[in-house]
Parts: sequence; C-alpha cells; structure tokens
Amino acid sequence: MPHPLHALNPQDRISLPRLIAYGSGGIIPIALFNIAGQLMGLIGNIGLGLSAFLLGIIMIIPRLWDAISDPLMGHISDNTRTRFGRRRPFLLIGGIIVAISFVVMWWIPDGDLIRSWFTTETSYNWFQLSYILFWLLVFYTACTIFEIPHGALGMEMSNDPHERTRLFSAKSFLGNLFAMGTPWLFFLANLEVFRGIEGNEADGMRWVSMMIAAVLLPSCIWWFFACKEPNAHATQTRKKSKFWHDIKITFKNRTFLILVGIFFILGMGFNFVGLLNYYITIFYLYGGDKVAAGPLLGINGTIWAITGLLAVFPLNWMGKRFGKRQTLIISILLMCAAQLSKIACYNPEYPYLVTIPTVLLSAGMLMFFTLGPSMLGDICDEDELNTGTRSEGSYYSIYWWFFKMGTAFASFVTGSLIVFTQFDEKQTSHVDALNGSIAVMEQSVNLWLTEGYDTDQRDREFEKLLNATQAHTARLRTHFMERMQQHPQNEMHINHLVTKLDTLERSVKSLQNNTLKAVDAPSELLQKLTSVKAGTAGLTQQKPSTLLMLRIIEIGLPLMLSIFSILLTLRYPLTEARCYEIKNTLEQRRLQTEQEP
Repeated sequence: MPHPLHALNPQDRISLPRLIAYGSGGIIPIALFNIAGQLMGLIGNIGLGLSAFLLGIIMIIPRLWDAISDPLMGHISDNTRTRFGRRRPFLLIGGIIVAISFVVMWWIPDGDLIRSWFTTETSYNWFQLSYILFWLLVFYTACTIFEIPHGALGMEMSNDPHERTRLFSAKSFLGNLFAMGTPWLFFLANLEVFRGIEGNEADGMRWVSMMIAAVLLPSCIWWFFACKEPNAHATQTRKKSKFWHDIKITFKNRTFLILVGIFFILGMGFNFVGLLNYYITIFYLYGGDKVAAGPLLGINGTIWAITGLLAVFPLNWMGKRFGKRQTLIISILLMCAAQLSKIACYNPEYPYLVTIPTVLLSAGMLMFFTLGPSMLGDICDEDELNTGTRSEGSYYSIYWWFFKMGTAFASFVTGSLIVFTQFDEKQTSHVDALNGSIAVMEQSVNLWLTEGYDTDQRDREFEKLLNATQAHTARLRTHFMERMQQHPQNEMHINHLVTKLDTLERSVKSLQNNTLKAVDAPSELLQKLTSVKAGTAGLTQQKPSTLLMLRIIEIGLPLMLSIFSILLTLRYPLTEARCYEIKNTLEQRRLQTEQEP
C-alpha cells in the first residue's frame, strides 16, 4: 500500500560531490570483499588443486576473528577523537592495507627453495593453505578497519530515512559500477598474457590483482579528503563509552535483532550457493572448458552489475512510495523468482539463458542489501530516542559481523557441499598441467618456424617435451584409477574419461614414433599439436550426478531460507510512519537542547 510522501529538509540533503565520494567507497565491501572470498575459493580449488573442504575452513577462520575485530573497530571508531573526525582516518589506513594485502595474497611463494623446505606435495599444499589463511586474515581485518567507520559515517550524514537510502544506493551504484569489471577477473586471469604459457588462473590472478591495487590506492586518498563528517566538532567533547556497555545495548535492541535475522538468514542462503554458479557454468554448461566459459561468466557478471546499477533508481522510488519494509519483501520475491527460473535456464544447449535469472537476482539483491544499512540508521534513531546516545559504529559493526559470519559459514558449507557431490578438483589441475605442456610444445614449434634451430637440437628438445607430456598423461591415468578404486559406483563415467585419455595418448605416442619426421615439418607438426590439445577438452568433465546435485543445492537452499526471511520481515516494527515520528521527536529534542542556556 502506498505511503504519503514526506518533504525533505534542505539540511538533510546530500550534495552530489559528497554522494559520489562516499558511494565510491563501495569498491571495498561490495567488490573486493566478495572477490577475495569467491575467487580464492574457486582458484584455490581448480587452479591450485587444494581441497574445497579445507578452503572452506580457511574461509571461516577470518570470520571467527571478525567476532572480535568488528565490534572492537566499531567501539574504537565511536570513541576516536582526532582533528580529522571519528571515521576519516580509518578510511585512509584501512584502504591502503586492503590494497596491499589483496595483491600479496595471490603471490604464494614457489620455486626450488620453497620446495626444498616442503618436499612432498601434501606438505606444500599445507604451506599454501597457511599462506592463504594469513593474508586473508590481514585482508579482512583491513576491510573491517575501512568498512565499519565508512558504514557508520553513512548513517550520520543525513537525518532523513529516505536520504539515507539514497546515500547507500549511491554506495551500491558506484560499488557495482566497479564490480562490472570483477566478473571478468577470472577471464583475464586465464589469458596467456597474465598467466603465462605454462601457468593457469592462479598465476594470472597475481598480475590482475596489481591492476586493482593501482586503482584502489589513489582512491583511498580521495575518500579521506572528500568525505567530511557532519558535526565532527561536536564529537570532540562527547563522553566516551565503555565497550561492553555498547555491546550490551546493541544486543538488547529487539528491532535490531529482527533486522539482523532477516539479512543473516537470506544472505547466508545465497552465500551458500554463490560459488556454485561458477562450477555449474564451467562444468555443466561448458563441460569443464574454463576458457570457453570465461566470456559467459564475464558477460553474466557485467549484466549483473548493470542491472544492479539500474535497480538503484526504482529502489529509491519504491522506498518512498511503499516504505522500506514493503520494498524489502518485494526484493525477496524477486530473488525467489530468479531461483525458480534457473530450473529452465540452466541449459547446456542455450547457456546464455542464465542471464534471465541474473537480471532478477541482481535487482532483488541490490534492493535487499542496500536497504539494510538504511534501515540500520533508522534503528540508531530509535536507540537515540530511548537512550539519548548514538552508537552507529557499534551497531554497524555487529550488523557487518553477522553478514560476514554468514559469508564465512557459507564458504565452509559450500566446501563441504562440493566434497559431498564428489567434485574432482585434482582432475582439473592435472588437465591444466597437461595443457600447459602441450602449449610449451606449440611455442617451441612456432619458434622453429620463425627462427629455425639446429636439427639435432630440435630432436632433443622435442623428445624432452614429449616425455613431459607423457608424464602428465600418466599422472592423469593414475588419478583416474585411484578415483575408480575410491568410488566404484562412478566406473562408467571414469571409463569414459579413460577412453578419451587413451585416444590422446595414442596421438602423443604417434608423434613420438615419428619424431624425426615431425620436427622436419614444423607446420604439419603444429597442426597435429592443435589436434592433440583439442583431445584434452573432454577430460575435465565431471560426472552427471555431481552436476545434478550442484544444481539442486544452488536453486533449492536460497528458496527455503527466503521463506524464513519473509516471515521475519513481516514482524519488523519500524514502519514508515514510526520512522518519521521518531525523526520529528528527535528534531524537537535537539532544538530544545540548543535553546537551553
């Protein structure tokens, strides 16, 4: 039902320069926060060959640390007294650390020295996991240092409920504008110019991360100077509060707990399956061909971001017209419609149908998560009415911690679900290594065509490269045999893969038997190598039951949890009328305080 429109006081209006400066800070919580969580899990699994289950555990540990760091950061920010205000110094410090740690986390040390310390593959994998964990802790701590004061600042910049929605809509708009490029990161990381000839997406992400840091570092300086704090002078003399007192007040607020429940339950549901979309696209729609799936992932992500940008405008209108609570329910229903449409749109014959649920899901999710901080500002108004104090940092930190806990718990559950479906990550890493060895042969042959080599030297080099390729096929065959022993019920699928591998090995063997003839005709050899490389395409296929379970989980879990979120939304007490009643009461109280001698 439409609500009456309320006039906006001029002093509550956010100017366009301030709107842009604040909104662009969404780069860190909207884009980079999710990139680190999703791509580290994906690339760590299919690029580095690390266990999805262990990566899930790795992802949840920083969230446990957030149980301490988030509330502590909220308290520190609320009680900071500097000439730059309570929030701005942390935008600069946190942003710089985010940029540096985001780069370093992808540069996992390798080489002879490291391998001499970790002599087995298992020990080196544990080193990789430890390295990833350490830098994820640094990265997410830096995100906390930035985002908690940034979110609290957003709730302070206007006293009008809908102007807050406009402010956080700008954050979503500009954050998603940057996020338009993030889905292409997986595609860029797979380009040879970034990953190298023998590398994979894990190597490519090292250089891609440096491009992101080059954008982020100057942005931190801009935010520091452009985001002015309202009434910063008044906070200089404000009495500092006790940490546990702030936490106790926060958890006693029933309205706040309902809001947290709404966002935690639904956010957790979609975070459970956020990573599975990559697996379904690559391994179901494209049969395991990561390069072929890359453009769709990028296009789909771009459509997601564009839809998110456009959804900001109806959100502001709907919020004013129907109220925040009703708009929140509409956003959840949009997400449910998106999940149901995936039943038909996950179609290998028409893979681009997935853009349909993407549009619905992006619009619903943008509206949903943008309304959260705006509604939290209304709760801070209610809290000020009841207690006489404002603790935006404490409220925002607890809200943000629950959101991140949902993300982390979802990472753990996602890893467990991937293991449950019997997804074979070692299979993909072995095939990547095989493709890398074939690519090296292709590069060598191209050099022979352009520069020429001594015949004996070419013979020796080509024989060495062929032996390396055969070693990779042998490892892959051994892996298939081990999988068959571990999972005899998958014998038919594995035999299908072994048949493809037999054909590939015969092609490689044919080249070895005719080495002298082959190297004397580089052009013909290059054609044969192209044919050999094409023979690896089907070796990354996962078994049908795995792909079916991935789809059932990815569609069903969010739908189920969305029902609980809708029920909680119906119990949320801050209606449109109540929010403006609180606002008017607070304005009258402040006016009386100013008039007192």
